[in-house]
Amino acid sequence: MNVLLALAIAFAMGLFFSRLIRYIHLPNVTAYLLAGLVVGPYVLNALTPEMNTQLSIISDVALGFIAYSIGGEFKMSYLKEIGIKPIIITIFEGCTASLLVFLVLFLIGQPLPLCLALGAIAAATAPAATLMVIRQYKANGPVSKMLLPVVAMDDALGLILYAVMIALARTIERGEVLTVMTLVVKPLVEIVGSLALGVVIGLVLVYVLRFFHSRGNKLSLTIMVVFAAVGLSDMWGLSSLLVCMMVGATMVNLCRQSDTMLEQCDRFTPPLFLLFFVLSGANLDLAVLPTVGVVGIAYVLTRAVGKALGATIGAKLEKCDANIVKYLGFTLIPQAGVAIGMARMCQTSLPEYGTVINAVVLAGTLIYELTGPVITKIALTKAGEIKPDVKKAAKPAANA
Repeated sequence: MNVLLALAIAFAMGLFFSRLIRYIHLPNVTAYLLAGLVVGPYVLNALTPEMNTQLSIISDVALGFIAYSIGGEFKMSYLKEIGIKPIIITIFEGCTASLLVFLVLFLIGQPLPLCLALGAIAAATAPAATLMVIRQYKANGPVSKMLLPVVAMDDALGLILYAVMIALARTIERGEVLTVMTLVVKPLVEIVGSLALGVVIGLVLVYVLRFFHSRGNKLSLTIMVVFAAVGLSDMWGLSSLLVCMMVGATMVNLCRQSDTMLEQCDRFTPPLFLLFFVLSGANLDLAVLPTVGVVGIAYVLTRAVGKALGATIGAKLEKCDANIVKYLGFTLIPQAGVAIGMARMCQTSLPEYGTVINAVVLAGTLIYELTGPVITKIALTKAGEIKPDVKKAAKPAANA
């Protein structure tokens, strides 16, 4: 089939499923993944595995923009305002989830590179589904206020853990001897190099913006720097996710027009993200799912336990409100964009395990996106932050 026609079908199915899934109040990412399964090789076969490989550049670019948007959340003035509590909680819940997933998978006999990769991916959380619940039900209180900065920082922590653990996994997969060089120096060089490159590209963007004033030119500059960041990262063996995140962080802290830049980017990226998730769904090898059942179940359950346990420990250490200690962890279960991106990158970084990792993460995403918003709603209700009158008012709107 013609590539452009296949992409048109992908768009059509993504849009159709996004309308359909509104009736059961689920996030768009779930709709796009299901649309990908339909247009993929197991149903319509509009997007064949070969075509999906040819279109991998779309995934690379989409990941770049996802990371750039994450970086845009890290305004120093905002970080100073929220204080250290969300940072401590984020570190504990992300690292606890990663460590538990790694240990459980290792104990049930999975290969070390696979354990490292899935452990790293476990840290990431999907802010979109969580924010959707807060906005829909007008949740307000200590848990909701703590949740917003935590989910904003969560993916950044995930990107850093991913850069470290994937570097180790690649070393092990290639059969290299584990030394201080491979365990510490190489991952550190990759992280520092990625962050430095991101700062340089961000500074160039901020400087060049002085000479362009129209909204179209500003958007073109944003697209240019993300393309350059992804391309240079691939050329120099750096983490494109970390580079693009740092570009966004540098821009948002040094550019007076940062709000306009991010707003324009948000308007440009929805079609790109739609295609990214549809392609991810089409790339899911359903034949692998029966063989990864134990790994998938272990990943889904252990990650949820790790998130809840880590958030509780971090909140207790920081002497947070009792409701934050009890309920915050349950609102961090959804997982989507960044995790799917990491899984797709594993198909290149760890080709021997990439298919399994992709299948586990995509299956987990479907489960998390189906259950996560419901669990978040229950947790916020028990915390008293979703009022009964708001819930009743929301029902007629949902049925409209």
